Amino acid sequence: MFYDGRKSKDSCLEVVYRMYWLCYHIHTYKKTQVALVHGISMGGGASLMVPMKFSVVTEKTVFSTPEASIGFHTDCGFSYILSHLPGHLGEFLALTGARLNGKELVAAGLATHFVPSEKLPELEKHLISLNSGDKNAVKSAIEEFSVDVQLDENSILNKKSIIDECFSKNNVADIIKSFESEASKEGNGWIGAVLKGLRRSSPTGLKITLKSIREGRKQTLSECLKKEFRLTMNVLRATISEDVYEGIRALTIDKDNAPKWEPPSLDKLDDEDVDLVFQKFTENLELQIPEDNRWHGKYESTPYATSKVKD
Repeated sequence: MFYDGRKSKDSCLEVVYRMYWLCYHIHTYKKTQVALVHGISMGGGASLMVPMKFSVVTEKTVFSTPEASIGFHTDCGFSYILSHLPGHLGEFLALTGARLNGKELVAAGLATHFVPSEKLPELEKHLISLNSGDKNAVKSAIEEFSVDVQLDENSILNKKSIIDECFSKNNVADIIKSFESEASKEGNGWIGAVLKGLRRSSPTGLKITLKSIREGRKQTLSECLKKEFRLTMNVLRATISEDVYEGIRALTIDKDNAPKWEPPSLDKLDDEDVDLVFQKFTENLELQIPEDNRWHGKYESTPYATSKVKD
């Protein structure tokens, strides 16, 4: 089957705009929010977990940001979130799509509390009956059910020195080269599977993602969201590559898991081409962040909604 998402490349513009506008509200909302996460929380979906005042996870929670592997980029505020993790853990998670479990999420600061799954229904009932949005009251209620976490011996978070050494390199090629060097050392058998995934990932997705995370270290939340909006629209418009559509085809449509990336390798993609998807739009076509008025910048008031916007 041939999947050509390009035919409707701007048909999802409204959804994209509204999602980024919502992400800003989620991050800055002042009332107490609680996310109960029992299962998979990946990519954009995780933006409904991590920024919350309280995010409760269980032993069945799985987190990942796998977008780079299919030719996309780390989106929905995660170029800000991941870039502010300790050391170079953010680059590692963004480029490899490595999965974290509930305990690891709490240890990494991406979730606030760990509650065993059998206690989750009772916690939910208790929070509802609390009938209070007071932050301290909600925190105390959650802590009645939460337990301290202790990382498993083989947790990826215990590999911090290797991750920092390899993922601090200047570019994706050097990161992979350094990771390959570490893989040959005794006790580093875990690296093999991660390397395999990196080598199979979209070169375009990897380069865009690394640049976005690195920029995120020096950017505000608003700047990251505006940047990610541009990246999303340019990737969907196939500004420099159609990899995202090929990745979707190979993973979810034909399910042959044999994507044919274009360009096919990191050395075939110039940094100048990557820079193109980061270029700012004209001001009226940028994501309008409601920093002064929470209702400013709604999709309905943008040129995207009021007129036909061309590429």
